[in-house]
Amino acid sequence: MKISTTSKLIISIGVSELAGIIGSVFTTPSITGWYAALMKPALNPPAWVFGPVWITLYALIGGAFFFVWNQHTNKLEYIGMLRWRKISITVFFVQLILNSLWSIIFFGLRSPGGALIEIVFLWVAILATIIFFYNISKPAALLLVPYILWVSFAMYLNSAIWVLNY
Repeated sequence: MKISTTSKLIISIGVSELAGIIGSVFTTPSITGWYAALMKPALNPPAWVFGPVWITLYALIGGAFFFVWNQHTNKLEYIGMLRWRKISITVFFVQLILNSLWSIIFFGLRSPGGALIEIVFLWVAILATIIFFYNISKPAALLLVPYILWVSFAMYLNSAIWVLNY
């Protein structure tokens, strides 16, 4: 069954946004209670910033996946990249799972220390995704740059919260 380009785009963004929805199930209940009571670093943005930033990032992440998924198979076979694309897609889904897992650990389990360890793995997985995607679609790799920058900032926030509170 052939999936249309438009359907691939909708599915790609939808799957990425779903990771955010899963994370928000654990995040939302903690925002006004546990998280609000934590000491935070000076560079901590207001709580309302995180939602729009993540919605935008998930759309970019989905767009990146779309570029790789939509790459024409005969072009990939011609350059011997079909297997590379399969590995790239696997790495992509690993980082997406790690993304949701961070919210579960930080907010759901209320474990900034555990989340700090996990976010290092997430950052490495995002970097690996960028590298793999770059070999298939440069625009896909570029769409992930804001994501790794934001996760780098989140790593700073996570570590500062851990230091300030534990």
